[in-house]
Amino acid sequence: MTATATRPPHLVSGLLLACAGSIAFSGKAIIVKLAYRHGVDAVTLIMYRMLFALPMFLALAWWATYRQGGGAKPPLSRKDWLGILGLGVTGYYLASFLDFWGLSFISASLERLILYLNPTLVLLLGWLLYGRRISATQAVAMAVSYAGVLLVFGHEADFAGPGAALGALLVFLSAISYAIYLVYSGEMVKRLGSMRLVGLATSVACLLCLLQFVLLRPLSAAEVAPEVIWLSVLNATACTFAPVIMVMMAIERIGAGLAAQTGMIGPMSTIAMGVLILEEPFNGWIVAGTVLVVSGVFLVTRFGGQAAQPKQD
Repeated sequence: MTATATRPPHLVSGLLLACAGSIAFSGKAIIVKLAYRHGVDAVTLIMYRMLFALPMFLALAWWATYRQGGGAKPPLSRKDWLGILGLGVTGYYLASFLDFWGLSFISASLERLILYLNPTLVLLLGWLLYGRRISATQAVAMAVSYAGVLLVFGHEADFAGPGAALGALLVFLSAISYAIYLVYSGEMVKRLGSMRLVGLATSVACLLCLLQFVLLRPLSAAEVAPEVIWLSVLNATACTFAPVIMVMMAIERIGAGLAAQTGMIGPMSTIAMGVLILEEPFNGWIVAGTVLVVSGVFLVTRFGGQAAQPKQD
């Protein structure tokens, strides 16, 4: 039997979708850093991102409820709505806001490496909450990944100053928030379906970001440079909604494990765009740190029964 005959159907399209989705997700940090150059703050910037993304995720939730699979899905119970609210807060609202806030202090390259630690956090939460065993290989892999982040952080602290520690902490808290979402979303995905859950939970997060702006900022704060508006539109479409769909389609074709490993192109694409577009520094320390992080995460996802996809939001 030839290799072509044994190759799973849709393998090529699945790999292409996974790569495209990961690169598109990675572009989010670049767009945020570009927007910060126009004097906007995190609360206002994430408000615009979610404002433009909300109609698309509402449409996704409607389609997944009434059109996907050829018929309307069962109505949601009170428990379902509470679960959607909780996942919307942890997985998309807090994770996104903390990430945007952290990006005002650190480079896009360091941000992406910290977020890429997500599978290790899922593994640790599984051990803390459910007593799942962590093998020696996984423990060593996690140590390698965190060593890589510390290597890049040490380099960044030299030129970013005291703010680098706060920024790294905020992004790390973002990764923890998203890991909590992954740990608790499994049963709801089985019950509601991935597209319906993503559409509803993200819509909740969008509304929370809009409410946050109304409560924390005067309406005059919405007056921003035109560049911020266009960058937010690009962020909402090309770096938020489109990659969610692409990654979901990739998982359907090649499975979550292979999609997660293909997503390792994300940190490299962020570093490349950071150097080319933002003129961020690039040297041997960053290369070494990236190799350590990606290698460690690969081993965690390769040998972990509960392997999770690295955070890409």
